Parts: sequence; C-alpha cells; structure tokens
Amino acid sequence: MKADVVICGGAIIGSAVAWFLRDLGFDGSITVVERDPGFAQASTALSASGIRQQFSDPLNVAISRFGVEFIKGAKARWGLDLGLRENGYLYLANTAEGAATLRANHRVQSAAGADIALLDAPALATRFPHLETGDITLAALGLSGEGWFDNMGLLQGFRRAEVTRLRDTVTGLQVAGGKVTGVRLASGATIACGAFVNAAGPAAADVARMAGLHIPVERRKRTNFLFDSAEPPTGDLPLMIDPTGVWVRPEGRQFLTGCTPPDDPAVAPEDFEPRYQEFEDIIWPALAARSKHFEAIRLQRFWAGQYAYNTLDRNAVVGPHPEVTNFLFANGFSGHGLQQAPAVGRALAERLVFGEYRSLDLSPLGYERIVTDTPLTEGCVI
Repeated sequence: MKADVVICGGAIIGSAVAWFLRDLGFDGSITVVERDPGFAQASTALSASGIRQQFSDPLNVAISRFGVEFIKGAKARWGLDLGLRENGYLYLANTAEGAATLRANHRVQSAAGADIALLDAPALATRFPHLETGDITLAALGLSGEGWFDNMGLLQGFRRAEVTRLRDTVTGLQVAGGKVTGVRLASGATIACGAFVNAAGPAAADVARMAGLHIPVERRKRTNFLFDSAEPPTGDLPLMIDPTGVWVRPEGRQFLTGCTPPDDPAVAPEDFEPRYQEFEDIIWPALAARSKHFEAIRLQRFWAGQYAYNTLDRNAVVGPHPEVTNFLFANGFSGHGLQQAPAVGRALAERLVFGEYRSLDLSPLGYERIVTDTPLTEGCVI
C-alpha cells in the first residue's frame, strides 16, 4: 500500500487535517488509520465539548476565534447545525492574585479581539443572582464566541472528506534518510508514505517513539459528572469555573461538571475508570458553597476520558520535526484539542500543501521548543 499522507488517528484532529487537505485542493492519496472507528474511548467523544477564547496566550485566542467562526459556518458548509450555545465561560477569582491574573489575561484577550468582560462582585451578583459572591474579587465572562457545541457533529462534518480509512493500529514506523518511509500496522500491512501526521491523542508519545522521537505528552484522566438539581438556577447560564477549579455548565435541563484532581498522575492506556470520589469530596461541596441551587442535587451518570497533557507547557505541539522532516506533530493539546481542531487542521494542511503556514502562523507551537526546553506556557487550563 502507498499513501501520500498517512494520518495516525481518525478522531477530531486527524479528521480535521484530512478535511482541510481536500478543502485546499490536495489531490494526493490520504490514508487515515484509526483503531477505534466507533470513537468509544476517543477524547473527542468523551469531552465537555466547549470552546473559549479566555486563554493567556494570544495565539490560543486566535486559534479559538477561527474555531468558533468555523463552527458557526457548519450549516452553510455541511448542512449541519452544531448547536452552538454561546453562553460564555465565567472565570471566578477570590484572591488579589487571582484578580490580577484575570486582568492580565483580559489585556491579552482584548488585544486579540476576544469579547470578554470583567465583572466586580456586585456586577456579578446582579447578572447571576444564584451565585454566592461574598468572596469574589473579580470575574471574567465571555460575552460572545464562547460556549459549547455538538462535538460529534463537528467530527461528522470533518469525516466527509474523501479519504481511505483503515480500522487498524499503527505499530511501527520505518525511518530512513530523515524521513518516515513506511507505516507498519497491526494487521501486518505496511503503508509507504510521503508524510506522516501524528494525531494519536493520548497515545502521541507512543507513536513518536516508533520514529525514535520524544514528545513530553502523558495520558491524564478526567471524570465528567451529569446531575439534576432539585431547584435549578434559571437563565442563560455560562460554563462557570470556580476558584476551586470545579467547573459546571448546563446540559439541557441538567448540569455537567468536573474538576482537575489535586493528584493528577499519568494513567495507563486502558484506564477509563471514573473517579467517583471527586464528586463527593471536591465537586459537590464546591458547588453547594457557590450556589444554594446546587445544595440538593442528584447524580445521574458519570464517565471518564483521557487527554493528552503536555508536561512542558500545557500547549499543543504542532508542525514538523526538525530532523525527521515529514513527521508532523498534532499533539499535546491538554484538553483543548476539540476546540483547536479547525485551526490546527487548516494549518497542518497548509504545511503539507504549500510547505508553509498561510493563514494563521502556528510556528510558536512548533517542536523546536521541545528541543530547547523553552515553554510557551498556557496559564488558562481547566
């Protein structure tokens, strides 16, 4: 078998690269290798499906600004309504240091064109009267361009690209003369390739090692919880991030919530066991303290997913390796892969078709910072 481009991973990132290649007029052969075509354990399917512009790095703001416009255009492009709920993200701070961070981030976001408002405690209480605001020093609310959407609908749209899709697993890479020349599969087949894209999500480091390369990406586990409230707050509620790190947003008539666990170790590939005690020990107490409407709640269901955590700087690694030059990274999104897929898919397609970024320059996210151990730190990670 031969392919001009082999993409390892057929979830949101890999499918975005394939779609944009075709959108840019690439007429070469594209093969997408995906071990789980039902996406039962894919980060795409198990995510909270959010998109936001509240980042500390201006490039991430620009990436999301493109992403939200792309999502809004899905109806005209594909005939798909991705159900974007532009309710915003609401960050709460309860210390002077936290308020200073929100102000610094706000300067970056505003300069990048994001529509974010800073609210003091009285303004916050007026806008969201269900919240306890006595300890709040400052809040930041996305007024537009933030919210949540149909994650699998976006994947469905990207998967309309006409490419070869194989249900298989990449088990090895053949490298010669500074190029990936062949991709070995669990089925026993080998694909000769012109370029290789690592879109393997949490398995990114494993795939990189097959080419003798290193990427500081670990599997981290997050548990999402869906609950009912006996007396739910009303109105167009945002996704709120409490100072404790607990987040919550509406999901129809219910609510979706989660947190970053205080102990956050790397996990095994097969570890999808939900951490139920996070709800009892961390989430419920934080929610009840923030709103009386979350005192009487009933858990409906919960599930765990994995994401690819970049231990260097919690930012994506995008673009070619400087020595194995046809090995392209699209890894380490640290929970932001779904929302960043449109911009990253377009950028990598541009690199493959034109040999350069032509729309949004993602070179600051390149692999070179891994080599020099120079973080491009993203401070707003949920």
